[in-house]
Amino acid sequence: MIKYTSKINKIRTFALSLVFIGIIIMYAGLFFKTSFVVMSIFMVVGFIATIASAGVYFWIGMISTQAMQVVCPNCGKVTKVLGRVDACMSCNQPLTMDKSLEGKDFDEKYNSKREMRKENR
Repeated sequence: MIKYTSKINKIRTFALSLVFIGIIIMYAGLFFKTSFVVMSIFMVVGFIATIASAGVYFWIGMISTQAMQVVCPNCGKVTKVLGRVDACMSCNQPLTMDKSLEGKDFDEKYNSKREMRKENR
């Protein structure tokens, strides 16, 4: 069985990984103390990755405020749904806001307008 995760959690995980990747890159720069230029490049690239994570966190925060809030039928907790199909943020239950998709197998391609046009033909 495929395990689904919510889009908001996926993006937050990506942002968190950017923080750690940035710190690791900056730490790797310390191994090049003898070459100031190489060390500086590692430090700047790591700093940019860390700052990019702040931008991603801000972006997903803005999207999260506009997401539709629903009560998960499986766990009963309030969760946020982005797009036509998403998964519960707590129990990963597939959810949909589109009545025409009820009863169909969960597939994230339903969020793509291009894929839905192909299916409707």
